[in-house]
Amino acid sequence: MAAILPIPRSGATVRTPIVPQRARPTTASDAPTAHCLVADSVDAWFGDVHAVKNVTLSLDEHRVTAIIGPSGCGKSTLLRCLNRMHETVPGARVTGTVTLDGHPVYGPDASPATVRRHVGMVFQRPTPFPTMSIRDNVAAGLAILGRSKPSRSATDEIVEDALRRAALWDEVKDRLGQSAVALSGGQQQRLCIARALATRPRVLLLDEPTASLDPASTQKVEELVYELRSSMTVGIVTHNMQQAARVSDRTAFMLQGELIEMAPTNTLFTAPRDPRTEAYITGRFG
Repeated sequence: MAAILPIPRSGATVRTPIVPQRARPTTASDAPTAHCLVADSVDAWFGDVHAVKNVTLSLDEHRVTAIIGPSGCGKSTLLRCLNRMHETVPGARVTGTVTLDGHPVYGPDASPATVRRHVGMVFQRPTPFPTMSIRDNVAAGLAILGRSKPSRSATDEIVEDALRRAALWDEVKDRLGQSAVALSGGQQQRLCIARALATRPRVLLLDEPTASLDPASTQKVEELVYELRSSMTVGIVTHNMQQAARVSDRTAFMLQGELIEMAPTNTLFTAPRDPRTEAYITGRFG
């Protein structure tokens, strides 16, 4: 499938550059790179409510893409469309095309469970399985492999690797058999990230992963997100523009279900093309 790029809006003028605190400088990571997960002309509905409207964007290989916008603009719905979570809601439907490495996510031969293995997702509030131990929480995603599920010793190695990648191993290695609900909120969220990482996904989607966390836990999750780009593609929905500036390479701005513009993060925050983007990042609405 040909590379899909967001369609810019013409005629936009921006008079005042906006620089968020601690915005990351433009780096080599802003250079063009391969597309990994591509949404092409995606529309999504909840019954009669048109939540996502003709959105085309790409999540690039080994990059973090942030999606920002006011509440109710379709950010989380779009994210859920990318790994077929949206269709789990009664009355919900999706049109358009989503491809992972050129393969259709909604194709007739695409299993939703397999798609979600390769496109992992972590939600706003930590969702550890309360009846499972820390170890079993991380290993839970491997059950989808059925007869191909790794041996217990191999699973233990996968669990350790996932917890290390989630920067949680040193904090839980001596209590892997304990209940996951005994962990703090920040630890539970990193546990959920480890659970997603255990299936070794190509893409990790994060839906406001720090919204319910304290500043110290938020910092740990942000550092983790920034580091994960070395091994996978990451998409993150956030209300926090400072967070988007800190962790992402590219940022997309959505409004009322539409993608208004998408650009390298530093560019979008300092020289947005569309006046609606400027109005949002300067706090005039949202």
